[in-house]
Amino acid sequence: MSQPLRFALNRMVAPRLSLPEFIELAVTLKADAIEIRNDLKGIEIEDGTLPERVRQLCRANGISVLSINALYPFDVWNDERRAQTLKLAAYARDCGAQGLVMCPLNDRADPRNEAERSVGLRTALSELAPILREYGILGFIEPLGFEECSLRRKRTAVDAIKAIGGLDVFRLVHDTFHHHLASEYEFFPELTGLVHISGVEDAQAPLATIRDGHRVLVGEGDILGNAAQIDTLLSTGYTGYLSFEPFADSVHGLTDIQSAIGASMDHLQKSLA
Repeated sequence: MSQPLRFALNRMVAPRLSLPEFIELAVTLKADAIEIRNDLKGIEIEDGTLPERVRQLCRANGISVLSINALYPFDVWNDERRAQTLKLAAYARDCGAQGLVMCPLNDRADPRNEAERSVGLRTALSELAPILREYGILGFIEPLGFEECSLRRKRTAVDAIKAIGGLDVFRLVHDTFHHHLASEYEFFPELTGLVHISGVEDAQAPLATIRDGHRVLVGEGDILGNAAQIDTLLSTGYTGYLSFEPFADSVHGLTDIQSAIGASMDHLQKSLA
């Protein structure tokens, strides 16, 4: 492959750094895009950082903001969700983010059956589409591969997006971890707006027991098939970013996160050469 891979950093890769340090990390690694989050305590957005501050810091360093991660649970629509969406959409617009990552309900206690979930999904997308259009941002829908999740597969999302006429504002997040967990084999490169990458190296853990805490940087021991998944996406037309999103404490505790991410970038670049 002739193209160098386009890497981005999700805030989850280094949640303990300050925003200026995080942006500096991205610059040093030549990853010219980041994702910020609203679910991490003590840093932006939760700490009250103004969106204009995010925009200014990123612009000064040649960094784009891909998304705010995440609106949850986007597929359970009510007044609270609408208020949450409007708040996040305004922040996304004002900080210069391209869009909003949207995650579905992931709860074993979800009382809804498949038919009710399907109606819930389409209702939510119908309500979200005009808001996204008004704020000039995209909605990045991220199916979660966990067995209890209300939206596990990208196919379900694609059908719902088409049904409500939302192809102009909705894109998929292809998360290599969730794609593997859902045993999904379909790829939708033309509808994929963002790719989240992380590796799992615990080969003994049964698939149904793998959780976010298992997610590390992608290396030699990866059992998720990251390189193969990325290869498929790129060879079928995906041209966007690969955003590092490891949740493991072992990664968050690294003293030299820069070298670790750099090694993972090298590993993927070589694997796909």
